[in-house]
Amino acid sequence: MTLLRSARRSRMQYAWPLVADVRTVGRSRSVVRDELTSLNLSDDLIDDAVLMVSELITNAFLYGDGPYELALHVDAREIMFVVVDSSPLLPAPSPDDMSAEHGRGLRIVARLSDGFYGCHPQRYITHPDLVGKATWFALPREGTPGNVVPIRSGT
Repeated sequence: MTLLRSARRSRMQYAWPLVADVRTVGRSRSVVRDELTSLNLSDDLIDDAVLMVSELITNAFLYGDGPYELALHVDAREIMFVVVDSSPLLPAPSPDDMSAEHGRGLRIVARLSDGFYGCHPQRYITHPDLVGKATWFALPREGTPGNVVPIRSGT
């Protein structure tokens, strides 16, 4: 784990390079749970974040290209997780198909983050000379995501 400096003193940033290995998703879940537990966050928020990070990393491994990294940004009001990969293809939700083996990850992230998620170009934290795409979600540190109204395109 790498603790990074930030322009805002109230913000902490952590970054982990990820290896495309079957054990990485499980290890990442453990790291996320440990980091969020140390911030004294609610068990429900931690469980939701662990599930969403697992979905984003799995999607990056299935549909993205390496190198991969996981970043956590923490400030007084929210936590934000970012998974970066080098594929230029943006993620898109799959059509509804309850019998499909894949395709529900982004829907899970959208639902649990109450729409505070997205994807955009971003420099890697662990490799500052590289640019990839960041798929992210944010959660309030207190309360539930439903207490705020997300800004969505077209509204």
